[in-house]
Amino acid sequence: MTENPDQSLTLRRPDDWHLHLRDGAMLKAVLPETARHFARAIIMPNLVPPVVTGDQAAAYRERILAALPEGMSFTPLMTLYLTEGTEPADVAAAHASGLVKAVKLYPAGATTNSNSGVRDFDKVRPVLETMAEIGLPLCTHGEVTTAEVDIFDREAVFIDTVLDPLRRSVPGLRVVMEHITTEQGVAYARSGGDDLAATITTHHLIINRNHILVGGIKPHYYCLPVAKREHHRLALRAAATSGEARFFLGTDSAPHVDALKEHACGCAGCFTATNTMPILAHVFEEEGALDRLEAFTSLNGPAFYGLPVNETSLTLRKGEAQNWPDKLLTEAGPVTLFNPGFPVHWHVEG
Repeated sequence: MTENPDQSLTLRRPDDWHLHLRDGAMLKAVLPETARHFARAIIMPNLVPPVVTGDQAAAYRERILAALPEGMSFTPLMTLYLTEGTEPADVAAAHASGLVKAVKLYPAGATTNSNSGVRDFDKVRPVLETMAEIGLPLCTHGEVTTAEVDIFDREAVFIDTVLDPLRRSVPGLRVVMEHITTEQGVAYARSGGDDLAATITTHHLIINRNHILVGGIKPHYYCLPVAKREHHRLALRAAATSGEARFFLGTDSAPHVDALKEHACGCAGCFTATNTMPILAHVFEEEGALDRLEAFTSLNGPAFYGLPVNETSLTLRKGEAQNWPDKLLTEAGPVTLFNPGFPVHWHVEG
């Protein structure tokens, strides 16, 4: 990364290690927002129906590439949705072909389109053992879903009752703790070896639970895992800006049309694909860590996934305050862009 006195910095082109692109009209609208800045992304498989086989992942990849505007370059890194019926041989074959880069674990009912997820972890043990043998990472949505556990405690309880026992029972399994939101998540990620990593989202570096609830409910700040107390947000900022190789960017950018967000039972997700890189530059500058932004966005993720870093670069420059549109208009309806709530002066050039 290069940094210049006139407040610009150039870094290897970033990747997004947790992204929702949806399908159909929504895919067509949101894909360019990611491809404009990011070279690659781990694509979430929680479509309806979910992407559970290698053939389905290949078909979804073709739909993504078909939706990519001419002149844009972007590589979707595909995942499989883990179910209690997932076949170890299919997972191994999809990995061996180079198509699938991870398998996604959703505890059943944890978030959007997760009802096909795992309830009985003993039923997926053969798949996990195969993944450990071949080095295929497991990406975890780290929350329990039992009704008696408070929503603000579900990540910490998942670590203690699901993740840690799972890792102990399947030695060598490579695990990404996705979108961690707590001090406990940071601490557990740090307790592991090089087979354990964690992604951190843009929005969890910005908002705490007060942003969602104080002064009226803010549906466009509602996400899962839900934002926690301020001390957890500060722990995430410290981890993201630390330069530690175990932490890297996974935006969890999750578009929903406004009609489904501003609803009696609103959908969870923040749409951050458009403005993540300028917001991150703002955060890292505040933390005195601009020299570590490249590690978080461009170096640590490829190292964990065993992929080369991108050869191309991206330049950010500081100037006048950004003026993003409030909404992205799609054929499915308007999608509200994440608003950090403060002026952002960093711009992506070009």
